[in-house]
Amino acid sequence: MFFEGSEKKVEVVVSELAPSLRSLGKNYWSNIVSQANAEILSTVSNEQCDAYLLSESSLFVWDHHFVMLTCGTTTLVSAVLSFLESYESDQLLSLIFQRKNEYLSHLQKSSFSEDIDKLQQNLSGKAYQLGNLDTHHNYVYHLDKPYVATPDDYTYELLMYHIHGDAAQYLRSEHQSAATIRELLELDKLLPGFEINDFVFAPFGYSMNAIKGHQYATIHITPQEESSYVSFETNLDLSTPNSNVIERLTSILQPNSFDIISFNGIPNIQSSSHTLMNHVSEPLTCGYTMRFYEFMRSEPKIGRAVSIL
Repeated sequence: MFFEGSEKKVEVVVSELAPSLRSLGKNYWSNIVSQANAEILSTVSNEQCDAYLLSESSLFVWDHHFVMLTCGTTTLVSAVLSFLESYESDQLLSLIFQRKNEYLSHLQKSSFSEDIDKLQQNLSGKAYQLGNLDTHHNYVYHLDKPYVATPDDYTYELLMYHIHGDAAQYLRSEHQSAATIRELLELDKLLPGFEINDFVFAPFGYSMNAIKGHQYATIHITPQEESSYVSFETNLDLSTPNSNVIERLTSILQPNSFDIISFNGIPNIQSSSHTLMNHVSEPLTCGYTMRFYEFMRSEPKIGRAVSIL
């Protein structure tokens, strides 16, 4: 059974003079999510953030910005267009839309170029490709409007492909439990003090949201052996010398390759098992510097043929 784990992502910032995004309520966001052909499974909230766990990934809403990720064959651009109907253009301070390379892009309901054509009918933006087309790459579209990010406004995305080892085997097994997956991923150590909301899919697959004040983290696991994919995203500072989140997760899940995408932060990357194959740094006119890193396992895993007919 194939499932496309690679996510599409949007992050939007609105003016503080605009109505609070949180005040729009769950019904509003449920409708936005439905435009992407997804649904809300559960919610956790604190004084600063509402975190919605979706049937396909996650949505995080603060008073004046939100982050939404969707996987599978979802139509995230439709959700973005629906949201834009609620806010005037002068209330929109920043919009960044991303799509990562997919395993089977021909199964998607739209391409990145088709998505940005729709966005350009409502906005004025710029688009880039980071990474090489014949390997891993990321597409980004952003509103072409000056924006000054705060010093602590950074985001890190860790994207892992073809996982191996004991954790991977458990994630592909029957009768999994959320508690055991949390233990395998060492979430209590990686995210101390965070409130965690997670879900185990049938026959397998795992999603997790975590919040602590304004900080968030999310993990999504598509463990199928032929097309496994794991994403981790957070606004925690992963640039410090004592930050070992990337090192720990890649050690636990043993991916053949992994990519890191960062906005305004330079991640602390320590990996003796993988080699840096590509690094792109692009200052965006929307106020962020976007960085893309591609790592491949130093000692290649021995693969096998996959029957397709």
